[in-house]
Amino acid sequence: MASESVLVDETPDKLKVKGHVQYETPDTISPTSVHHSPLEQFHIWFNEARKAGVHEPESMSLSTATPTGIPSSRMVLFRQLDTRGFVFYTNYTSRKSQELLANPHASLLFFWREQTRQVRVLGRVEKVSKEESEEYFKSRPIGSQLGAWASRQSSMIHEGELHARVEKLQQRFGVREGDSAGEVPLPEFWGGWRVVPREVEFWLGKPSRLHDRVRYLRKEGSPDDQPEWTIERLSP
Repeated sequence: MASESVLVDETPDKLKVKGHVQYETPDTISPTSVHHSPLEQFHIWFNEARKAGVHEPESMSLSTATPTGIPSSRMVLFRQLDTRGFVFYTNYTSRKSQELLANPHASLLFFWREQTRQVRVLGRVEKVSKEESEEYFKSRPIGSQLGAWASRQSSMIHEGELHARVEKLQQRFGVREGDSAGEVPLPEFWGGWRVVPREVEFWLGKPSRLHDRVRYLRKEGSPDDQPEWTIERLSP
């Protein structure tokens, strides 16, 4: 676990962090101790995070970039890991989706603070099938389904406009936000993205910043559904 003490120097024009958290986890990882597949290793760590009571272990930072390389990051929710990669869902007209359409590469970062663990994923992106998106959309609460229709994600909006849209959609589809059942169709502008990894790093915080870092690199030419990996230790 990590110490909570962080020392700062603060003046009206500056906030300076003097100390840092010391990680004291007894765990270790190495290229010989991890699973030969980073996806299987992620399964192991994700389940350990859930059992350890990590708050929202499915939260991840998604970084995208414009064609000219200007980056943008935001927190999103991881929803599925399959044999190809990591899946999340969003509005296809949002800033993140527009950047992914123009520059189909992304980075993901999971940070499980309670365990002082991180997982970093880099790869190309692809849209999931409409059938997969529809299956997930139907599993969401009615309020979230209506929200997907109401939000023109990342666009400017006036005060009260979003609530008015939701009310119109409730009338249109004959449902209310708190309903446990109802028929709200999948919007054409909403669905899933899959990050197909070419690099995955598992990071474990250690004392004195001498962290354990194990990186998987996909071997050139290996298929997406059965990739082969080079596993190596990185300097902290």
